[in-house]
Amino acid sequence: MGKKVCIIYNTSKKDAIKFYEVSKEFFESCGVEVLSEIEESNFVVVIGGDGTLLQASKDIARQNKFAIAVNMGSLGFLTEIRKDEALQVYKDVLDGDYELEERHMLEVEVKGEIYTALNELVMTKGGVLQKLVRIKASGEHYINTYRADGLIVATPTGSTGYSLSAGGPIIRSNLDVFLITPIAPHNLSTRPIIIDGKEEITLRLDETGNSAYITIDGANSIEVTENDLIKIRYSKKRLKLVVPKSRNYYSILREKLKWGDLIC
Repeated sequence: MGKKVCIIYNTSKKDAIKFYEVSKEFFESCGVEVLSEIEESNFVVVIGGDGTLLQASKDIARQNKFAIAVNMGSLGFLTEIRKDEALQVYKDVLDGDYELEERHMLEVEVKGEIYTALNELVMTKGGVLQKLVRIKASGEHYINTYRADGLIVATPTGSTGYSLSAGGPIIRSNLDVFLITPIAPHNLSTRPIIIDGKEEITLRLDETGNSAYITIDGANSIEVTENDLIKIRYSKKRLKLVVPKSRNYYSILREKLKWGDLIC
């Protein structure tokens, strides 16, 4: 049976549209059928920025496929493969000469529904709150009551996203941990904390009569009150990404975050 690839691309970017055509032509010349649906494919190519991959990540993980993520954006922490090396990576994958990295995903349970996050869950205040959330790890051990504008629970992948902007640390993507980062805490001694990935984190509003909003990877805005318990744990699903042979984790950080560059 011939190989099949699903190509997902950012339809709002001219460069991504153009490279989709280049990729499609390449695969077809190799006898690979190009599909628009993930389910029937052997693997997936994502052409765009991190946002494009983020949108597709849940479906890719749910279908247990792996992805070649080609960067057409400006940052590209997730979409690591450069356009100029993509065709060689395609060839390597077809030849079976490639390595995969698995990215942890969060499973979020709230109001009887289950959601999946690759980057983070963000809880933000619905009004002027002092005590925002009470957090427990493993359903038993109390960690802290955070007085803040919000709270981020991130995966290692998400540590270079919103959490980083809120003052959180960078965590290597293969570590089995959670990151809890307060947003604008009212106490200067309140700092981000790293939690074992085997734990289950629970969040609950600490004051009555108030509400907050939860977003999951920037979507699914959900209003919660003190009656709602939010449970967060690692999902059994993982996002599998092809790692470029040229990859060097620390050089990526230096390049993307402009470490060592003069700022003035």
